[in-house]
Amino acid sequence: MRIRVHSGTVIGSALLVLGVVICLSGCASTGMQRSERTGASMKAVERDLNQAIAQVDATKAALEDLIRPGQADVKKAFKQFSASVDKMETLGERLFDHADKMSAQGKDYFEEWRKEGNTYKNPEIRALSEQRRADLSAIFAKVPEASVGVKGAFTAYMSDIREIHTYLSNDLTPKGVETITPIAQKAVRDGDSLRDAVSPVLYAIGNARAAFAHGGAE
Repeated sequence: MRIRVHSGTVIGSALLVLGVVICLSGCASTGMQRSERTGASMKAVERDLNQAIAQVDATKAALEDLIRPGQADVKKAFKQFSASVDKMETLGERLFDHADKMSAQGKDYFEEWRKEGNTYKNPEIRALSEQRRADLSAIFAKVPEASVGVKGAFTAYMSDIREIHTYLSNDLTPKGVETITPIAQKAVRDGDSLRDAVSPVLYAIGNARAAFAHGGAE
């Protein structure tokens, strides 16, 4: 008895097998790719932090202008403050998202490096790999260490300026502005403190990015 096999079935099966082989050989990311992704995520967080600092300054200026005694155009000042608060929230959300990605990519990078390092047959190369991994890991770890408390401070600051905005949207009278002024002044000081707290994080990211940088133009 002859068994008839359709050529389409054979070709389809062959292509499926070929696709699996190609994926197994090429889909896994290399150490350099993981390093570059981690470096790119650090660059994104660094950019977000710098933009957030600039926006804290802009929000401070808008809020101080709004509560300034004798403000002639309260509605216009409130509109400017509203725009600053909205932009601050957008920047904060993006910053937290990029920071989470940076943390996950860094963890993946060093874990895969550890696994690959264990495959070296040459003990000297294995030792060198482990030392370099430990050195870079220690540098990268300075970023979350410097970030302790920053996210909480950022979240608290955002909550305060949003609630000040909500309060004034309901009571933009001279008495309403006067009543909220002490809290607004505290929010301004908290913004200054947040700005100072971000500086060590930027320094740590700068060091880590320099350590991760490959040869050639970025």
